[in-house]
Amino acid sequence: MSITPERKAKLIKEYATKKDDTGSPEVQIAILSERISNLTEHFKDHVKDNHSRRGLLKLVSQRRQLLDYVKRCDEKRYQALIERLGLRR
Repeated sequence: MSITPERKAKLIKEYATKKDDTGSPEVQIAILSERISNLTEHFKDHVKDNHSRRGLLKLVSQRRQLLDYVKRCDEKRYQALIERLGLRR
């Protein structure tokens, strides 16, 4: 369910805005999106896992807040990010 350190490092490298960037909203949103997609796959096999479903809802909420922040600060950056991640909206 969680992402491997190698995958996380790859996401950080791909979405970083500058060298050694791990805290920018783009990186955080990319990592959350990866975790959300992993949990979504998990629920295809484990339909009744309601404890993990609560965690999924928290992750989706956190990602939504970060996306709203990026949209509020810089609309072009927001559009580019959702395009790269393949998020609809």
